[in-house]
Amino acid sequence: MLYETPASRNEPEYSLGETRVPEPQRTSSQPVSRETRGAARQPLRERVATAILEAAARALVDQGAHASMGEVAAEAGIARATVYRYFPSRQALLDALAELAVNDASARLASARIEQVPVEEGITRAVRALVDVGDYFVVLARERVKPDTDQFDTRLAAPLNRLMEQGRRSGAIRDDLPTSWLTESLVGLVVTVLLASPTMGQEDTIAAIASLFVDGIRARGAETN
Repeated sequence: MLYETPASRNEPEYSLGETRVPEPQRTSSQPVSRETRGAARQPLRERVATAILEAAARALVDQGAHASMGEVAAEAGIARATVYRYFPSRQALLDALAELAVNDASARLASARIEQVPVEEGITRAVRALVDVGDYFVVLARERVKPDTDQFDTRLAAPLNRLMEQGRRSGAIRDDLPTSWLTESLVGLVVTVLLASPTMGQEDTIAAIASLFVDGIRARGAETN
Protein backbone atom coordinates (compact mmCIF):
# COMPACT_ATOMS: atom_id res chain seq x y z
CA MET A 1 0.00 0.00 0.00
CA LEU A 2 1.22 3.53 -0.61
CA TYR A 3 1.32 4.35 3.07
CA GLU A 4 4.88 3.97 4.33
CA THR A 5 6.96 5.81 6.86
CA PRO A 6 9.01 8.38 4.93
CA ALA A 7 12.69 7.60 4.69
CA SER A 8 15.29 9.52 6.65
CA ARG A 9 15.93 13.10 5.62
CA ASN A 10 19.56 12.07 5.08
CA GLU A 11 18.42 10.29 1.93
CA PRO A 12 19.33 12.41 -1.12
CA GLU A 13 16.42 14.40 -2.47
CA TYR A 14 17.24 14.37 -6.17
CA SER A 15 18.72 11.50 -8.09
CA LEU A 16 17.58 11.95 -11.67
CA GLY A 17 21.12 11.51 -12.87
CA GLU A 18 22.15 13.84 -10.01
CA THR A 19 21.12 16.70 -12.31
CA ARG A 20 20.91 20.06 -10.65
CA VAL A 21 19.87 23.38 -12.12
CA PRO A 22 22.80 25.80 -11.88
CA GLU A 23 22.13 29.08 -10.18
CA PRO A 24 22.64 32.26 -12.22
CA GLN A 25 26.16 33.67 -12.18
CA ARG A 26 26.47 36.20 -9.40
CA THR A 27 28.88 39.06 -8.86
CA SER A 28 29.66 41.09 -5.79
CA SER A 29 27.45 43.87 -7.13
CA GLN A 30 24.60 41.55 -8.16
CA PRO A 31 23.42 39.31 -5.32
CA VAL A 32 21.06 36.48 -6.18
CA SER A 33 17.63 36.91 -4.69
CA ARG A 34 15.55 34.10 -3.20
CA GLU A 35 13.07 34.58 -6.03
CA THR A 36 15.80 34.06 -8.65
CA ARG A 37 17.11 30.94 -6.95
CA GLY A 38 13.58 29.57 -6.71
CA ALA A 39 12.95 30.24 -10.42
CA ALA A 40 16.17 28.44 -11.33
CA ARG A 41 15.12 25.34 -9.40
CA GLN A 42 11.57 25.25 -10.78
CA PRO A 43 12.35 23.34 -14.02
CA LEU A 44 14.04 20.61 -11.98
CA ARG A 45 11.11 20.38 -9.60
CA GLU A 46 8.75 20.04 -12.54
CA ARG A 47 10.87 17.28 -14.07
CA VAL A 48 10.98 15.40 -10.78
CA ALA A 49 7.22 15.74 -10.26
CA THR A 50 6.57 14.54 -13.80
CA ALA A 51 8.90 11.56 -13.34
CA ILE A 52 7.11 10.60 -10.12
CA LEU A 53 3.67 10.81 -11.70
CA GLU A 54 4.71 8.81 -14.75
CA ALA A 55 6.26 6.14 -12.53
CA ALA A 56 3.24 6.07 -10.23
CA ALA A 57 0.91 5.60 -13.19
CA ARG A 58 2.95 2.66 -14.48
CA ALA A 59 3.19 1.09 -11.03
CA LEU A 60 -0.52 1.50 -10.28
CA VAL A 61 -1.52 0.06 -13.65
CA ASP A 62 0.80 -2.94 -13.21
CA GLN A 63 0.24 -3.59 -9.50
CA GLY A 64 -2.83 -1.63 -8.46
CA ALA A 65 -3.17 -0.75 -4.79
CA HIS A 66 -0.24 -3.03 -3.96
CA ALA A 67 2.28 -0.59 -5.44
CA SER A 68 4.36 0.94 -2.67
CA MET A 69 5.97 4.36 -2.49
CA GLY A 70 9.33 2.59 -2.67
CA GLU A 71 8.34 0.89 -5.92
CA VAL A 72 7.14 4.20 -7.35
CA ALA A 73 10.47 5.78 -6.40
CA ALA A 74 12.43 2.90 -7.93
CA GLU A 75 10.38 3.13 -11.13
CA ALA A 76 11.11 6.87 -11.31
CA GLY A 77 14.79 6.40 -10.51
CA ILE A 78 14.70 8.76 -7.53
CA ALA A 79 15.00 8.49 -3.75
CA ARG A 80 11.92 7.41 -1.83
CA ALA A 81 12.20 10.48 0.39
CA THR A 82 11.74 12.63 -2.69
CA VAL A 83 8.38 11.01 -3.44
CA TYR A 84 7.17 11.96 0.03
CA ARG A 85 8.39 15.52 -0.36
CA TYR A 86 6.23 15.95 -3.44
CA PHE A 87 3.32 13.67 -2.49
CA PRO A 88 3.07 13.02 1.27
CA SER A 89 0.28 10.42 0.96
CA ARG A 90 -1.27 7.96 -1.46
CA GLN A 91 -4.31 10.18 -1.80
CA ALA A 92 -2.17 13.19 -2.72
CA LEU A 93 -0.51 11.11 -5.42
CA LEU A 94 -3.85 9.85 -6.76
CA ASP A 95 -5.31 13.36 -6.76
CA ALA A 96 -2.38 14.64 -8.82
CA LEU A 97 -2.68 11.74 -11.26
CA ALA A 98 -6.43 12.27 -11.59
CA GLU A 99 -6.04 15.98 -12.24
CA LEU A 100 -3.39 15.29 -14.85
CA ALA A 101 -5.58 12.67 -16.54
CA VAL A 102 -8.63 14.95 -16.64
CA ASN A 103 -6.64 17.86 -18.04
CA ASP A 104 -5.00 15.67 -20.67
CA ALA A 105 -8.25 13.94 -21.70
CA SER A 106 -10.11 17.25 -21.83
CA ALA A 107 -7.49 18.84 -24.07
CA ARG A 108 -7.44 15.82 -26.38
CA LEU A 109 -11.25 15.68 -26.65
CA ALA A 110 -11.37 19.39 -27.45
CA SER A 111 -8.70 19.01 -30.14
CA ALA A 112 -10.56 16.03 -31.62
CA ARG A 113 -13.69 18.15 -32.29
CA ILE A 114 -15.88 15.14 -31.62
CA GLU A 115 -19.12 17.11 -31.94
CA GLN A 116 -18.27 18.55 -35.36
CA VAL A 117 -18.19 15.26 -37.26
CA PRO A 118 -20.69 12.41 -37.82
CA VAL A 119 -21.46 10.53 -34.60
CA GLU A 120 -19.60 7.33 -35.41
CA GLU A 121 -16.49 9.30 -36.40
CA GLY A 122 -16.89 11.36 -33.24
CA ILE A 123 -16.91 8.18 -31.15
CA THR A 124 -13.76 6.93 -32.89
CA ARG A 125 -12.05 10.26 -32.18
CA ALA A 126 -13.20 10.15 -28.55
CA VAL A 127 -11.82 6.65 -28.17
CA ARG A 128 -8.51 7.77 -29.65
CA ALA A 129 -8.34 10.70 -27.22
CA LEU A 130 -8.93 8.47 -24.21
CA VAL A 131 -6.54 5.76 -25.38
CA ASP A 132 -3.84 8.38 -25.96
CA VAL A 133 -4.06 9.50 -22.32
CA GLY A 134 -2.83 5.99 -21.53
CA ASP A 135 -1.89 4.94 -18.00
CA TYR A 136 -3.12 8.19 -16.45
CA PHE A 137 -6.61 7.53 -17.75
CA VAL A 138 -6.57 3.90 -16.62
CA VAL A 139 -5.60 4.94 -13.08
CA LEU A 140 -8.25 7.66 -13.05
CA ALA A 141 -11.03 5.30 -14.07
CA ARG A 142 -9.94 2.22 -12.13
CA GLU A 143 -9.19 4.02 -8.87
CA ARG A 144 -12.41 6.04 -9.15
CA VAL A 145 -10.70 9.17 -7.93
CA LYS A 146 -11.64 12.64 -9.09
CA PRO A 147 -9.71 15.82 -8.33
CA ASP A 148 -12.95 17.75 -8.41
CA THR A 149 -16.39 16.37 -9.29
CA ASP A 150 -17.46 19.48 -11.17
CA GLN A 151 -14.22 19.58 -13.12
CA PHE A 152 -14.45 15.90 -14.01
CA ASP A 153 -18.07 16.13 -15.10
CA THR A 154 -17.56 19.38 -17.01
CA ARG A 155 -14.29 18.62 -18.76
CA LEU A 156 -14.45 14.85 -19.37
CA ALA A 157 -18.00 13.53 -19.07
CA ALA A 158 -19.82 16.54 -20.55
CA PRO A 159 -18.33 16.42 -24.07
CA LEU A 160 -18.98 12.67 -24.23
CA ASN A 161 -22.55 13.18 -23.01
CA ARG A 162 -23.12 15.82 -25.70
CA LEU A 163 -21.81 13.43 -28.34
CA MET A 164 -24.24 10.74 -27.18
CA GLU A 165 -27.14 13.21 -27.16
CA GLN A 166 -26.22 14.30 -30.67
CA GLY A 167 -26.36 10.68 -31.79
CA ARG A 168 -29.72 10.14 -30.16
CA ARG A 169 -31.22 13.22 -31.81
CA SER A 170 -29.97 12.14 -35.22
CA GLY A 171 -31.37 8.67 -34.77
CA ALA A 172 -27.96 7.02 -35.01
CA ILE A 173 -27.87 5.94 -31.36
CA ARG A 174 -30.52 3.98 -29.49
CA ASP A 175 -32.69 6.07 -27.20
CA ASP A 176 -33.76 3.41 -24.70
CA LEU A 177 -30.73 3.89 -22.45
CA PRO A 178 -29.75 6.93 -20.33
CA THR A 179 -27.02 9.08 -21.81
CA SER A 180 -24.92 8.66 -18.68
CA TRP A 181 -24.98 4.89 -19.15
CA LEU A 182 -23.66 5.26 -22.68
CA THR A 183 -20.83 7.55 -21.58
CA GLU A 184 -19.87 5.35 -18.64
CA SER A 185 -19.97 2.29 -20.87
CA LEU A 186 -17.57 3.90 -23.34
CA VAL A 187 -15.16 4.89 -20.59
CA GLY A 188 -15.37 1.43 -19.02
CA LEU A 189 -14.78 -0.30 -22.34
CA VAL A 190 -11.67 1.77 -23.02
CA VAL A 191 -10.24 0.93 -19.60
CA THR A 192 -11.09 -2.77 -19.92
CA VAL A 193 -9.39 -3.08 -23.28
CA LEU A 194 -6.31 -1.12 -22.18
CA LEU A 195 -5.88 -3.55 -19.28
CA ALA A 196 -6.66 -6.69 -21.25
CA SER A 197 -4.24 -9.25 -22.65
CA PRO A 198 -3.11 -9.86 -25.29
CA THR A 199 -2.53 -6.29 -26.37
CA MET A 200 -2.87 -4.93 -29.88
CA GLY A 201 -1.28 -2.04 -31.67
CA GLN A 202 -2.72 1.38 -30.93
CA GLU A 203 -4.65 1.76 -34.19
CA ASP A 204 -6.10 -1.74 -33.93
CA THR A 205 -7.07 -1.08 -30.32
CA ILE A 206 -8.86 2.15 -31.21
CA ALA A 207 -10.68 0.52 -34.13
CA ALA A 208 -11.74 -2.47 -32.04
CA ILE A 209 -13.09 -0.36 -29.17
CA ALA A 210 -14.96 2.00 -31.48
CA SER A 211 -16.46 -0.82 -33.50
CA LEU A 212 -17.53 -2.81 -30.45
CA PHE A 213 -19.11 0.22 -28.81
CA VAL A 214 -20.86 1.54 -31.91
CA ASP A 215 -22.31 -1.88 -32.73
CA GLY A 216 -23.83 -2.02 -29.25
CA ILE A 217 -25.36 1.47 -29.20
CA ARG A 218 -26.53 1.70 -32.82
CA ALA A 219 -30.25 2.41 -33.12
CA ARG A 220 -32.33 -0.61 -34.03
CA GLY A 221 -32.72 -0.83 -37.78
CA ALA A 222 -30.03 1.78 -38.47
CA GLU A 223 -27.84 0.97 -41.42
CA THR A 224 -24.13 0.45 -40.97
CA ASN A 225 -21.71 2.53 -43.01
